[in-house]
Amino acid sequence: MNVEVKSRRKDPRVDRARNLRRETIDAERKLRRHPRALPASSHWRRQATIGPYFADFACHDARLVIEIDGGLHGLEDQAGAESKRTAYLEAQGYRVLRFWNNEVLGNIDGVLTVIAEALASGAGPHP
Repeated sequence: MNVEVKSRRKDPRVDRARNLRRETIDAERKLRRHPRALPASSHWRRQATIGPYFADFACHDARLVIEIDGGLHGLEDQAGAESKRTAYLEAQGYRVLRFWNNEVLGNIDGVLTVIAEALASGAGPHP
C-alpha cells in the first residue's frame, strides 16, 4: 500500500511570533500577569498572527486586538504604518484597542475597564 504523506509547510511567521513572545516588554508582561487582565471567558493569544501582522494580544472569538505602543509608535512614519495596520485589522473584522506603555504601567485598572467594556459591548472598532 502506497501512502502519501503530506508535509506541512511551516508558516514563516511562527518563529517571529515565538521570538516576540520571548521578548515581551514590561507593559505587555503587566497586562498578561494582572489577575483580572484578560478575562478567562475569552481565549487570548499573545503575538497572534493576523495576515502579515502580529497583534500583541488577540481574542479571535471576540474579534478584539489589544496593541501596547511605546515611544517609537508616536513617530510620524511609524504612525502611518500603525494606521495602515489598524485599517487592515479592522477590514478583517477586528476591533483594535491601543494603549501606551505608560497607560498600562501606571493605570492598569483604567486599561482593564476599557478592555472589559469592549468585550461587553461587542460593537465596532474602537477609535
